[in-house]
Amino acid sequence: MPAKSKSQQMAAGAALAAKRGEMKKSELKGASKSMAKSMSEKELEELASTKRKGKPEHASKSS
Repeated sequence: MPAKSKSQQMAAGAALAAKRGEMKKSELKGASKSMAKSMSEKELEELASTKRKGKPEHASKSS
Protein backbone atom coordinates (compact mmCIF):
# COMPACT_ATOMS: atom_id res chain seq x y z
CA MET A 1 0.00 0.00 0.00
CA PRO A 2 1.74 3.16 -1.16
CA ALA A 3 1.76 6.37 0.87
CA LYS A 4 -0.95 8.90 -0.02
CA SER A 5 1.13 11.98 0.80
CA LYS A 6 4.68 13.20 1.35
CA SER A 7 4.08 13.60 5.07
CA GLN A 8 2.81 10.02 5.40
CA GLN A 9 5.87 8.74 3.53
CA MET A 10 8.22 10.74 5.77
CA ALA A 11 6.48 9.56 8.96
CA ALA A 12 6.81 5.95 7.80
CA GLY A 13 10.52 6.50 7.15
CA ALA A 14 11.05 7.85 10.66
CA ALA A 15 9.10 4.96 12.20
CA LEU A 16 11.10 2.45 10.14
CA ALA A 17 14.40 3.99 11.28
CA ALA A 18 13.29 3.68 14.91
CA LYS A 19 12.21 0.05 14.43
CA ARG A 20 15.63 -0.76 12.96
CA GLY A 21 17.42 1.00 15.82
CA GLU A 22 18.82 3.77 13.62
CA MET A 23 17.11 6.39 15.79
CA LYS A 24 15.61 6.43 19.27
CA LYS A 25 11.93 5.59 19.61
CA SER A 26 11.66 8.42 22.13
CA GLU A 27 12.44 10.89 19.32
CA LEU A 28 9.28 9.92 17.43
CA LYS A 29 6.21 12.15 17.56
CA GLY A 30 2.63 11.96 16.32
CA ALA A 31 1.92 9.70 13.37
CA SER A 32 5.39 8.17 13.21
CA LYS A 33 5.12 7.11 16.87
CA SER A 34 1.82 5.30 16.33
CA MET A 35 3.05 3.79 13.04
CA ALA A 36 6.10 2.33 14.80
CA LYS A 37 3.85 0.66 17.39
CA SER A 38 1.12 -0.66 15.10
CA MET A 39 2.83 -1.58 11.82
CA SER A 40 5.34 -4.26 10.86
CA GLU A 41 8.74 -3.42 9.39
CA LYS A 42 7.58 -4.72 5.99
CA GLU A 43 4.49 -2.46 5.99
CA LEU A 44 6.60 0.54 6.97
CA GLU A 45 9.09 -0.28 4.23
CA GLU A 46 6.31 -0.24 1.63
CA LEU A 47 5.06 3.15 2.78
CA ALA A 48 8.52 4.67 3.14
CA SER A 49 9.67 3.52 -0.29
CA THR A 50 6.83 5.32 -2.10
CA LYS A 51 8.06 7.86 -4.65
CA ARG A 52 7.24 11.42 -3.58
CA LYS A 53 6.90 12.90 -7.05
CA GLY A 54 3.31 13.97 -7.70
CA LYS A 55 2.20 13.40 -4.11
CA PRO A 56 0.46 16.17 -2.16
CA GLU A 57 2.19 17.51 0.95
CA HIS A 58 -0.75 16.26 3.04
CA ALA A 59 -3.59 13.92 2.07
CA SER A 60 -7.01 15.53 1.74
CA LYS A 61 -9.53 14.81 4.49
CA SER A 62 -12.05 13.32 2.03
CA SER A 63 -9.88 10.33 1.06
